[in-house]
Amino acid sequence: MSRTSYDRISRLNLGCVSIEYAFKAITGSGHTAISVRGKDTAVVITQKKVPDKLLDANTVTHLFSITPTIGCVMTGLIADANAQVQRARSEAAEFRYKYGYEITPDALARRMANINQVYTQRAAMRPLGIAMILIGIDPEYGPQIFKLDPAGYFVGFHATSSGQKQQEAMNHLEKKWKKLDNGRGADDATQAGKTLSRAEVIEMAIEAISTVHATDFKSGEVEIGIVSSGEEEPVKTRGQWRVLPEEEVEHHLLAYAEKD
Repeated sequence: MSRTSYDRISRLNLGCVSIEYAFKAITGSGHTAISVRGKDTAVVITQKKVPDKLLDANTVTHLFSITPTIGCVMTGLIADANAQVQRARSEAAEFRYKYGYEITPDALARRMANINQVYTQRAAMRPLGIAMILIGIDPEYGPQIFKLDPAGYFVGFHATSSGQKQQEAMNHLEKKWKKLDNGRGADDATQAGKTLSRAEVIEMAIEAISTVHATDFKSGEVEIGIVSSGEEEPVKTRGQWRVLPEEEVEHHLLAYAEKD
């Protein structure tokens, strides 16, 4: 769907129809994003497509930092994504100014979902054509994943996906999760997730996106964001959101390929 047609139907303010077109903008984006969390790590991975050889590839991204410990992957219309990321940063900064400590992932997800919901009921607004997957470290609960949609619905996940191949990725992740913890993953998903180390979380995310697209990605074709408090994470960035550099992405892709 073109950006023009999406804007046109949105301006008509057709209620639920606008929401449906927002969801179509996400699935029609041509990107798939996947997120997985483990014992001490949460990861997001998405495709990196540079549509023109003259573009500076360093300026093309779907991964964004919101606070030092919270980041996100955005799927859908990138202009809408930029607007929502700016609002999320503003909300997080206001929370820190007001209360004196960083906002938690669940509080930020709830606030952004409430804002999304308002966009569905005002005549002068249209729902944003994006899905946001937030990851971060909660001081009490450890690594967290929250997914927000244009309708204002948000929920926490052990592993999730959004975008073009969302359903295929979810099916793959569910099958993998059931096999965790000696086959007891279906009975206790939380306990099963705690068996995953930092390297295993990254590997599961890479395996999922490679499987649903039936492609062996190169380091420049995917981007990975991570928040980890594990011992495998460098001390300097432990507990912090960061985007893995290409050399580190290449290392994990090779490790997955060799294991495969």
